[in-house]
Amino acid sequence: MKIPLFPLQSVFFPGETVPLHIFEERYKALIQDCKDEAMTFGIPVFIDNILAYGTEVQLKEIVNTYPDGAMDVVCVARQVFKVVTFDPQLDDKLYPGGIVAFLDPLQDSDPELVQRVLEACKELYRLMELPFGPIKLEVFNSFTLAHKMGLSFQQEYQLLQLASEKVRLQFLFDHLEQTIKVLGELNRTRERIELNGHFRNFDPLDFKDYSLE
Repeated sequence: MKIPLFPLQSVFFPGETVPLHIFEERYKALIQDCKDEAMTFGIPVFIDNILAYGTEVQLKEIVNTYPDGAMDVVCVARQVFKVVTFDPQLDDKLYPGGIVAFLDPLQDSDPELVQRVLEACKELYRLMELPFGPIKLEVFNSFTLAHKMGLSFQQEYQLLQLASEKVRLQFLFDHLEQTIKVLGELNRTRERIELNGHFRNFDPLDFKDYSLE
């Protein structure tokens, strides 16, 4: 399938809201075409000078239009694709485009694994002393909190490429488990540092049975 493309150094997951500030002439034209023709476009991830995977998005709303024609828009991310070809200019348009192949998602979620991910996420937020809001299990998936688990840009890109929901959940759980371990050690180190220089009570030692051998 050939679609317009808007490469960015950002990862967007299916289902999330995508706010964009549009100021280049070619992408102003893209948004106008999306508005007039109700078409979608793709945001391939620009990483390591490569365009390989991205997410199809649909224009939802033009929030602001500025005197110079720049716009604030809101889009909704839909499905993940692999870039097959890339053209700096799509047909007779100003903006780029290319052929993409959509990934077939595998809906093999594991309820037990979902619970483990949520519990681990709660523990992470507890260690960071951050509030963790209620999650509706009926609409939860691996992408729901992906931007809120401390994943690096490279890890988010890895997650985007995984077609299996179960594999994505395991990926998140492994990351959370490792992050919690590191944070726990950091917190213990901080506690030891905070104790340094303070008056402390020590238990008296009994030297009755003391020996040098």
